[in-house]
Amino acid sequence: MSQSPGTPGAPTMVLRLSLPASEGFRAVAVDLAKKVAEYVGCPPPDGAKVVALLESLAASVAPNGNAGGDIEFEFLQDGEELRIEARCADRTSEARHPLPTES
Repeated sequence: MSQSPGTPGAPTMVLRLSLPASEGFRAVAVDLAKKVAEYVGCPPPDGAKVVALLESLAASVAPNGNAGGDIEFEFLQDGEELRIEARCADRTSEARHPLPTES
């Protein structure tokens, strides 16, 4: 769902990516997940955790690579967390990763 910037409760960052579900294209999503984690302020060890979340989501919505479909990933910076949603065919899954807080 798209929301205008400044809408109360709207995420501060939304990024959507749609890729073929086959294994060869997941590397693109993995690279993007690392960059998104970096962009929202996660330290390098957390970037690896975000990648693990993405891979788990992909496996849950497109088991065995589901070569005939696409996976849509949505990255949302929502308050103090990074939320990743994955959709493929009629399956959806979501994961959340806390963002670092400034002291």
